[in-house]
Amino acid sequence: MVFDIGETLISDTRYWESWADWLGIPRHTMSALVGAVVSQGRDNADALRLIRPGLDLPAAHAARRTAGRGEFLDESDLYPDVRPALGGLRKLGIRVLVAGNQSARAGELLRGLDLPADGIATSEEWGVAKPSPEFFARIVELAQAEPHEIVYVGDHPANDVFPAKDAGLLVAHLRRGPWGHLWADDPETVRAADWRIGSLTDLTSIVSNQTV
Repeated sequence: MVFDIGETLISDTRYWESWADWLGIPRHTMSALVGAVVSQGRDNADALRLIRPGLDLPAAHAARRTAGRGEFLDESDLYPDVRPALGGLRKLGIRVLVAGNQSARAGELLRGLDLPADGIATSEEWGVAKPSPEFFARIVELAQAEPHEIVYVGDHPANDVFPAKDAGLLVAHLRRGPWGHLWADDPETVRAADWRIGSLTDLTSIVSNQTV
């Protein structure tokens, strides 16, 4: 079983609040802009570009790191169901992997949290990002299994549900975060997802009752 990262395992709250502070705008303004671009089906980084038109995102990331305000994750960023769910799946003999659209630094930080996972990879480390088919081909390589034997768990229909399904994987759509809630009842998302869950702990009962 393979897990997305942002708004599946970790909350993006700290990420967006840190950007609001860096750009000198109220946090609620940033939250509202992220919600607006999400509702339009746009890249969430467009929220930053609305605030600073023409923003060079890689340069801004580098400037934040230089200022000692770079990317950071700790235990408080994990959703509370993450450790119980991942640990429970491993006890059932399920190989647990993590792969999402994140920076190499996020991968380092996640590995530092010692999650109950058999492997962690990010799009920057792979040099390819969702929803590219190549990203899901890399997942199949990492899982060392046939596509139909792999369950991908994520919140974002366009980045997680649809491309994973197109790649031949099974899909669990998580109702979490802005994307998960906004499109939870979208007919296309409902049709594409093999399971629709409200918590990661739902997966242990699914696995116990099904042959995946």
